[in-house]
Amino acid sequence: MKVSLQIVGGTGEEEARSLHDWLLLDRTVRSTAQMDLTSSSQPVPGQQGAVFDIVSLALGSGFNAAALGLSIASWRATRPQQPTVTVEHEDGTKVTITGASPQEAQRVVEQLLARQ
Repeated sequence: MKVSLQIVGGTGEEEARSLHDWLLLDRTVRSTAQMDLTSSSQPVPGQQGAVFDIVSLALGSGFNAAALGLSIASWRATRPQQPTVTVEHEDGTKVTITGASPQEAQRVVEQLLARQ
């Protein structure tokens, strides 16, 4: 299963890189998901490259959705202005985490990823 995390607003690439690095430090997430930085837009001819604003995760067996939700919420709490994160399931279903508490973020990610 695949899921993508997109930062809405602000400095998308900087925040996406920060979230990517944060998730790499989370042993529970890192051990059950392969992560990549990708772009939400197609490259424009004549420009050097795309802006990486999406953290893409390929989830393996034993993946813990609650751990991902908690890790996202913990990362958001470290940011000066808590960025909005849209979590998208490979089937196109999305949830958006805004001012949610860590428990609420954990719950919505669990519900989204229970769609297997």
